[in-house]
Amino acid sequence: MQLFYTTDISGTAATFSREESGHCLRVLRMRKGDSLLFTDGKGTFFEGVIAGDDPKAMQATITGERKEEGKRQYNLHMAISPLKNEDRLEWFIEKAVEIGIDEITPLICSRSEKKRIRKERLESIILSAMKQSVKASLPVLNEPVMFSDMVKREFRCRKLIATCDREFERKAITDAFAPAEDLLILAGPEGDFTSEEVISAMEAGFVPVHLGPGRLRTETAGVAACCSVYLANI
Repeated sequence: MQLFYTTDISGTAATFSREESGHCLRVLRMRKGDSLLFTDGKGTFFEGVIAGDDPKAMQATITGERKEEGKRQYNLHMAISPLKNEDRLEWFIEKAVEIGIDEITPLICSRSEKKRIRKERLESIILSAMKQSVKASLPVLNEPVMFSDMVKREFRCRKLIATCDREFERKAITDAFAPAEDLLILAGPEGDFTSEEVISAMEAGFVPVHLGPGRLRTETAGVAACCSVYLANI
């Protein structure tokens, strides 16, 4: 069943945005009285019936609700360098949401080729990926953060930095955390983090890790990290 999204819920009534309403009524040609499934992005699925067929503000009456089944026991936050090719970052975000991620922070590093993101565009991709994969929790996209500021922040989780630099003693990523452990993983730009960045991260409590013997593009490394965490928690 098609999954819809709204946060405008009051009692047993839900109202949908222009985009969601138009997609439901005009594209899918659903009508008043039809059943639908939607989420608030906070871990709950709602069953409802279309009560108002305004294509600008569709309304539904809630008939049932349930928490998302099989919700991950860990929280995954990835901080990843923006990419010059925006399509590649968008691909990473889409796949990360499908696999399972809770928070994404664009990380501005010394070698980052791009320092800005199109936040509204990326948030629409996150929402679409959540609905396509029928999840009930909407990941958070943060504003870009400088590397030096990121490593200084306090995080109550296991902190990892993925690097290709063999000068540092690195663990395989799956050996660096325990199942169900909350994680923050840093993924650098093309050309990797600088040695100074890795050292400053280590001084802040980050553990250097690798994703295997090969050298991966930034977006591939991000997806590989998400997959590694996902598989380790099955």
